Amino acid sequence: MFLRLVARPLLAKVKETTGIVGLYVVPNAREVLIGLYNKTLKEIQAVPEDEGYRKAVESFTRHRLKACQEEEDWEMIEKRLGCGQVEELIEEARDELTLIGKMIEWDPWGVPDDYECEVIENDAPVPKHVPLHRPGPLPEEFYKTLEALSKKDDPKITSGEPQTKE
Repeated sequence: MFLRLVARPLLAKVKETTGIVGLYVVPNAREVLIGLYNKTLKEIQAVPEDEGYRKAVESFTRHRLKACQEEEDWEMIEKRLGCGQVEELIEEARDELTLIGKMIEWDPWGVPDDYECEVIENDAPVPKHVPLHRPGPLPEEFYKTLEALSKKDDPKITSGEPQTKE
C-alpha cells in the first residue's frame, strides 16, 4: 500500500517540454486547471443569468472542469478535451478570468431597451486594401416568391387536418 502511494506519482509520465517557445511545463497542471475553472465559475456569477456570454463560459468551463476532475493524467486530459496542451488550457483559463473582469467593467448587457445607436454615414472612399463587406444582390426568384407569398389570399391552415372548400 505504501509503495503504491509513493511510487505512483514517481512513475507518472513527466512532460519535459511543451514544444512551444515561452510556454513552460506546469508539473501540477491538473490542480491548477481545477482551481482556475472553479474560480471562473465563481466569477461568472456576476454576469446576468440570461446573457449568452455567461451561458457559453459556464458550459465550456463545466465541461473542462469535469474532464480534469475525472482524469488523473495530463495526457488523458489533453486527449479528452482536444483543445491543446494543459499549459495552453491554463493560459486560456487565465485569459478568460481577465476577460470576465473586463466584461463586468464594460457592462455590455446594461444597455437600456430604448437606446438608439447613432448611425454615422460617411461617403469617404474606401482604400483599395480594405475589403468591402456589402452583400450581393438577391436572386430574382427570391423577389418573385416573396411577392407571390404576400399576394396570397388563401386562408392559412392552422391544423394538420386537410381543409375542403364548400
